[in-house]
Amino acid sequence: MSTNKELLSKGIKKLAMALPLLFIGPSLIHNAFINKQNDWHYLVLGIGIATCLGAVYLTFLGLKIMVRSLFND
Repeated sequence: MSTNKELLSKGIKKLAMALPLLFIGPSLIHNAFINKQNDWHYLVLGIGIATCLGAVYLTFLGLKIMVRSLFND
């Protein structure tokens, strides 16, 4: 039972791409709720929600790839 190193590195890269998004998304959402009087409120909120969804997707994809590399289907 050996580990597929190529798939493992792909999974780690996906998780590394998700890491900044995990911090940027909630910061954008918080900023949007603080500045409700601004005209850009809904745009910043939409970008923040999309960033959070992207972070969740990349995290799920990275973990899925890593599990596949560890447990050879």
